[in-house]
Amino acid sequence: MYTLLKQEGNARRGTFETVHGTVQTPAFMNVGTSAAIKGGISSIDLVELKCQVELCNTYHLHVRPGDDVIRAMGGLHKFMNWHRPILTDSGGFQVFSLAKLRRIKEEGVTFACHLDGKRIFMGPEESMRIQSNLASTIAMAFDECIENPAPYDYTARSIERTTRWLIRCQAEMARLNALPDTLNPHQLLFGINQGSTYADLRIRHMQQIAELGLDGYAIGGLAVGETAQEMYDTIDAVEPYMPKDKPRYLMGVGTPVNILEGVYRGIDLFDCVMPSRNARHGTLFTWEGIRIMHNEKYKLDDRPVDEHCGCPVCRDHSRSYLRHLFRTGEILAARLGVMHNLYFYNTLMEKIREALDNGTYEEFYRHWVPILGRRI
Repeated sequence: MYTLLKQEGNARRGTFETVHGTVQTPAFMNVGTSAAIKGGISSIDLVELKCQVELCNTYHLHVRPGDDVIRAMGGLHKFMNWHRPILTDSGGFQVFSLAKLRRIKEEGVTFACHLDGKRIFMGPEESMRIQSNLASTIAMAFDECIENPAPYDYTARSIERTTRWLIRCQAEMARLNALPDTLNPHQLLFGINQGSTYADLRIRHMQQIAELGLDGYAIGGLAVGETAQEMYDTIDAVEPYMPKDKPRYLMGVGTPVNILEGVYRGIDLFDCVMPSRNARHGTLFTWEGIRIMHNEKYKLDDRPVDEHCGCPVCRDHSRSYLRHLFRTGEILAARLGVMHNLYFYNTLMEKIREALDNGTYEEFYRHWVPILGRRI
């Protein structure tokens, strides 16, 4: 259940109650695609890094180790020793981004596995069954992730099919949640708004899926090639039609500035591989801007990565040491970098919530947008 506590302009401060705990929103969901954060971060680390929700991927876990294996091990929470909420992506994005060969039909999609080329079929029912086996807190509906730009007529037909798929997802989840041996009978379902960058199609699709009374609503198909302004314009167009009493999730976004802009426009939940992926290559986010740890200027710098950060990395290590680790390709470089970036993102969300609590988000947003996007 989502409770709106406070609103400043379109920016929302709320709580989202689930069977695995209450999420304070706005929140960033840390991406652990294959039931682990890349960079050697454990579930135990995530608690110290202030993570509220972990995101795992249906497609990847279906391929390895197999959702049947995870079900036999008691579900994802037990499997990875993470007892806070988990959201599982439907696998739709991976089907459309990883599969070189695929065939879309009304029933679903037949495609070649990116690992071994084996033919896999996935449709709404299959995605729901896999996610039920994973026993995540929140399951995402199976949808077609449309490329940007996409032809208008194709996009219109695609969103109609995505709506039909969503209705099938809803029916299958209700059936699965009612079974006596279901691991998580309280699993929630979020629908996904699509429509490329066509405002009229986005609005029409949002109006259609809002009528289904789902547990939450996501805006999908962004951060896949369009400009940042097109993304913001799409959120502005769709937001008035999103249910006010349900959490809103902007999928796969993004940078700290994207998050500030998303919150400003009424988004509650975010996820992105960027903080961990960038960290593994030495790009770290700080309260002064973006720091590239390979730079020569850090060779003899004994200060922490960020003098305003309280993460375990900034407490214990210097810029000089981190630069050395990255330059020599040590595994520890990736681990420390990812720890810092996730802590930074989760602290950013904490400060956003604090500003909303105090009624000062407008001021916070105006102050930090120009700072957090710049390279030092």
